[in-house]
Amino acid sequence: GTCVMNDGNEIVTTLTKLFWATDHHDWEGLRRTFAGQVLLDYTATLGGEPRICAPGEVVDGWRPAFEALDAHQHLVANHMVEIADEEATATASFIATHQFQGETWTLGGDYHFRLHKCEGNWRVAAMRMVPVWQTGPVDLVTKALEAAAS
Repeated sequence: GTCVMNDGNEIVTTLTKLFWATDHHDWEGLRRTFAGQVLLDYTATLGGEPRICAPGEVVDGWRPAFEALDAHQHLVANHMVEIADEEATATASFIATHQFQGETWTLGGDYHFRLHKCEGNWRVAAMRMVPVWQTGPVDLVTKALEAAAS
């Protein structure tokens, strides 16, 4: 029915806000897209184990890297959403482009999300990145962070 369609649209909007806020350095806006706890899984590129973080910890983790880069853009599309009451899962395709000192690292793949409805708003409770392809220097973000620290 229309209710589920509205929820689906709201979920896609929440996911869009997450990446828009990141790319426009709206750190408070980014924080608001997350549930009280977030299971972050970037193990496919970073190794290690998935981490449970508070929203502020996610922002604190991402902000230095994205502020160190000269430019970055996340294009996220092909959203598919499944909703069961106050819980939802979603997948989306992404292309993430990162630039620093004339070099470009581009990563493409899929995201898998879990969302909860909190006080009428859909919030991201888990996100897992599954990279499929990349081009350019993989260590570009590390280079940018090192330059920012020096």
